Amino acid sequence: MSRPSPPAYKTRNWPAYNEALKRRGSLTIWFDPEMTWEARPTGKRGRQP
Repeated sequence: MSRPSPPAYKTRNWPAYNEALKRRGSLTIWFDPEMTWEARPTGKRGRQP
């Protein structure tokens, strides 16, 4: 039995969509250059989890 396909949503009213995004507010992300995160070595090959 195959899986049902997820619904495909198409934006038809772009001006209203853009205005809704503006009204939602902005997301500001602050990066502190002094705050770095280094994962401890695991001894395994590949990228850190």
